[in-house]
Amino acid sequence: MSIKPPIVISSRDLDRIEALLERMTPAQAQGHAALREELERAEVRAPQDMPPDVVTMNSRVTAQDESQGERHGERLELTLVYPAAAGGAGHVSVLAPVGSALLGLAKGQHIDWPMPDGKRRRLRVVDIAYQPEAAGDYHR
Repeated sequence: MSIKPPIVISSRDLDRIEALLERMTPAQAQGHAALREELERAEVRAPQDMPPDVVTMNSRVTAQDESQGERHGERLELTLVYPAAAGGAGHVSVLAPVGSALLGLAKGQHIDWPMPDGKRRRLRVVDIAYQPEAAGDYHR
């Protein structure tokens, strides 16, 4: 098992995600323990102080699957969104395993993340085509 890379999260994203988790029933929230762990270990910065190469909420990213197996090398083009906006093509919820894994990663970083089937996926951030904070969209 690899060491998790350092992650950076904006205070706005942290507040919104924590509020989302707090509204869940204990049983629902238990399913997102890994996301809570990520939030607890994150470096938190003001939105205007976010590095432009970090995945934040509503960022459009390209991630590459570096796991062994059939998905090795697969590139995923995703927009990280809150659950209400998930479901559209390429939109992944921060509550989904891949969404939780990407939040706070910088371009070039990878993370090993447990999937619902018990396997682990290694995802590397290859590119960030759009990050709201870098674009000056602090109130999205």
